Amino acid sequence: MPVTIDLPGIGRHRMSEPIGLPPTPAPSVSRVAYAAAHVAADPLGDNAPGAPAAVDWDTTLAFRRHLWSLGLGVADAMDTAQRGMGLDWTATRELIRRSGAEARAAGGLLACGVGTDQLTPGPAHSLAAITAAYEEQLAVVEEAGAQPILMASRALAATARSADDYLRVYGHLIGQSGRPVILHWLGEMFDPALAGYWGSGDLDTATATVLALIKEHAGRIDGIKVSLLDADREIALRRSLPDGVRLYTGDDFNYPALIRGDEHGHSDALLGVFDPIAPVAAAALRALDQGDLERYDALLTPTLPLARHLFAAPTYQYKTGVVFLAWMAGHQDHFTMIGGAHSGRSLPHLVELFRLADAAGILPSPDLAADRMRRLIAVAAPVG
Repeated sequence: MPVTIDLPGIGRHRMSEPIGLPPTPAPSVSRVAYAAAHVAADPLGDNAPGAPAAVDWDTTLAFRRHLWSLGLGVADAMDTAQRGMGLDWTATRELIRRSGAEARAAGGLLACGVGTDQLTPGPAHSLAAITAAYEEQLAVVEEAGAQPILMASRALAATARSADDYLRVYGHLIGQSGRPVILHWLGEMFDPALAGYWGSGDLDTATATVLALIKEHAGRIDGIKVSLLDADREIALRRSLPDGVRLYTGDDFNYPALIRGDEHGHSDALLGVFDPIAPVAAAALRALDQGDLERYDALLTPTLPLARHLFAAPTYQYKTGVVFLAWMAGHQDHFTMIGGAHSGRSLPHLVELFRLADAAGILPSPDLAADRMRRLIAVAAPVG
């Protein structure tokens, strides 16, 4: 019997059958692809806003093993893991250490965020203090055996007075790293505190600054992750990069075309949306490896409506949808988030996200997903 569910505002919905996907245990050979992974909260922990993060380590690490089993790399301790939105530095440091150990055991590709979030919010910190905070986190990431991702810093955005301040801090850190780094340009739609990053609110000027940094240190930069949700700007930047420096798309609105590429090149991937769509993404990358562009498009194109809803404004609340989908897919047994972030999206938003996830074929068990959605609706919108 087909599985059906009554969805508020939609009516009776018939669940789709999940897509049958072959196993994809090996990494893609034509693209480097990371899924930015979420963390699972301890549902019995004191995960109130502002409280220290209580993490369910078993479930969190099991999800990373799931991503590696599909041949995807893991980008950890990033904004998808609620950096700056509940995951404090103490928990982040433990996450990096534990993920590093799991990556070594699994032979998985791991990159981790290096930031400055151990600094207290408030008055501007000196550039020396910001650099020292970055260095502390860089040491933790390198000790874990992960590739460093130099994350955009709220503290640096608040303190820097010119592009030269960014160039000075980043140039020092790139020289300190024991291996090539990934730079990280996160647009203000993902974090309003990062407005004017690279020293200018004008994106052309900011792009010129980041290109100058990359060209000066090209041999020590693996790539740059760009999350501006602007495909044309990403393509223009990609075509301006020195040979050997990758553009990792963080564009959760336009990733299929950017990864597919054109006659001038392609983007690699470091994406939060790859967390919920991981099996489909892995299969699509395998099709791309084989030159089967029709199969690639058939797999990824249906995920775009889901992604665009998941990352709809306010975009920084997308983490709520990512964890909701992990619960729907059976990767965790509850819908609780650190910092109380499970309240970040409305029931109508989650209902539509459920419908789009089903249409994209990413829910492996329709029965389980429908049962969990019924229980959420019964609590959030009881009838009678």
